[in-house]
Amino acid sequence: MSKLAKALSAAAGNAGDANLYPEDVFSTYLYEGTGSAININNGLDLSGEGGLTWLKSRSLSEVNILMDTVRGVQSALVSNNANNVFTLTGGITAFNSNGFTLGTSNIINTNNSTNTSWSFRKAAGFFDVVTFTGNDTARTIAHNLGSVPKMIIVKSISDDYDWVVYHASLTNQQNLNLNTTSQAGNSGAEYWNSTTPTSSVFSLGTQFRVNGNSKTYVAYLFGDDAIFGDDGDEQICKFGSFTPTGSGTARQTINLGFEPQWLIIKNSTSTQSGSWWIFDNMRGFTAEDGSGSEYLLADDTGAASAFGGGSINITNQGFQMVNNAFVSSSQTFIYMAIRRPMKAPEVGTAVFAMDTLGSTGDGEEPGYRSPFPVDMGLKTALTGNQRQISTRLLQGTELLTESNAAEASSSAKQFDYMNGTDTSTATSTVNMMWMFKRASKFMDAVAYTGAAQSTLNVTHNLTVTPEMMIVKRRNSTSEWYVYHSATGNTKGNYLNYNYPPDTGNQFWNNTSPSATQFTVGDSLIQNGTWIAYLFATLAGISKVGSYSGNAGYAVNVDCGFSNGARFILIKSSGAGDWYVYDSLRGIVAGNDPYFFLNSTAAQVTNTDYIDPLASGFTVTSSAPAGLNASGVTYLFLAIA
Repeated sequence: MSKLAKALSAAAGNAGDANLYPEDVFSTYLYEGTGSAININNGLDLSGEGGLTWLKSRSLSEVNILMDTVRGVQSALVSNNANNVFTLTGGITAFNSNGFTLGTSNIINTNNSTNTSWSFRKAAGFFDVVTFTGNDTARTIAHNLGSVPKMIIVKSISDDYDWVVYHASLTNQQNLNLNTTSQAGNSGAEYWNSTTPTSSVFSLGTQFRVNGNSKTYVAYLFGDDAIFGDDGDEQICKFGSFTPTGSGTARQTINLGFEPQWLIIKNSTSTQSGSWWIFDNMRGFTAEDGSGSEYLLADDTGAASAFGGGSINITNQGFQMVNNAFVSSSQTFIYMAIRRPMKAPEVGTAVFAMDTLGSTGDGEEPGYRSPFPVDMGLKTALTGNQRQISTRLLQGTELLTESNAAEASSSAKQFDYMNGTDTSTATSTVNMMWMFKRASKFMDAVAYTGAAQSTLNVTHNLTVTPEMMIVKRRNSTSEWYVYHSATGNTKGNYLNYNYPPDTGNQFWNNTSPSATQFTVGDSLIQNGTWIAYLFATLAGISKVGSYSGNAGYAVNVDCGFSNGARFILIKSSGAGDWYVYDSLRGIVAGNDPYFFLNSTAAQVTNTDYIDPLASGFTVTSSAPAGLNASGVTYLFLAIA
């Protein structure tokens, strides 16, 4: 850790901020307008620590509203015009310890409208808000960011002046306007006094947009110093620039060193495609030629729109430009990116949930409810149907676990919720969904592109070594390949069959995964797009393991849980089906329903092969060879 990072960590700790994570200081929260007051619980302490919330309708043509804790509730600015501050009586009516409260304004809360909010909490090295009065004299303004600002946004709150933006990728004699598509201006000392900001002050020239005599201003400061994560040394925000290259199907990858959850891009050298484009992973920042990443514009009132599939992709280490989505080559773009959440869960219910379709009976979306935004869902009809897997990274598509078929289209908005998934409003007791949230040390989803080579290393964000990996080619037929630590790196199982595993380096290149990457052999890197789901053991929450069968006798499987397993996936290390059990249908001292992931057959409800066990689960003495044969090793994934 650098000396500056250590100093910032110490400062953060003194403020009660030790071991902050991205989800402690930034949130994208989607909500549906009601026309009535709404409490938005995004987990950020805005009342205690302070910050900024940016609101924009997705379904309506409405202005971008920015409100901060320094200026106070109902004091609104609009990023897409030069107007000064105005009172929005139905705007944010309270900043709370876990988010904020919305009023009834049609701008941000029209009944049945879809909307997004981006909240930035004050934190050392990440974000600060400063207000000041201009004096038309070159000067410095003190701030509390605690590190050198990499982007500063200044707006007069007393006059109708353009928003002015400083970005570290430009010189200290250049500026941009947040409310226009204009290219960077070369204004000399007018704006920033030709002086780069420091960790304690930023400089202003005499330009009236930033320092007019007796005019009042607000400045939003953003930094990128590493003070976050388990060890307090993870960079969660990055600023930079890139120049698009190539043409046609050429791809350009911008490596951030992390997967972003929020991204803003601006052409700084031309007005062509010169808007401030905003993407986030809640509205659909898709990977590897997904259905198309949704964007909003900071400088425009327009409703949300999306490029065609694959124009701009999120990657597990940054983002990728495809087909020059914004502009032809030779023009420079600046950007700000914020890392996706990285905190390990503390309880299983924070990352895994189950539900039957429309169980609440309220006739509202989403059809399946969970206490968290869903990143991957497994859906089936228990009376017999396809087992469908859909993924937030690949919005608008689904794969079938019992089939080698390529992905098919599904609802592009099925992950468009903070509390579940699926657009259906029907009710059914036999249609079920098993919902997973990506989280450090628990589960990750990785999209990657294959290549004509014999081996490929793929970076992941699980942060620990994967113990189980499920991999499928998306754009063409292929088997589902499964790695499990109990069978090792020389064998590959098939999720869509009950076959025994095959042996050979074509699966994992005889290389075990690590905490940062996994290796695939030539069967898993054919040209095309792929998706991989990674799982690990996390104490008290998940367990990837194995047990030895003992025919005619019960086998207790200790997973280290305190209240038993809620989800169990079991497969013989030889030939055998993939059994799925869960506590919603019943893991009891009696009959326990199960179905197979490798089959469309209806669930079986009249057998007692599994019993509850406080520390995990018990395989009963009556279980068949698929679950309990002497001398056979069984692979499993269990979630508390």
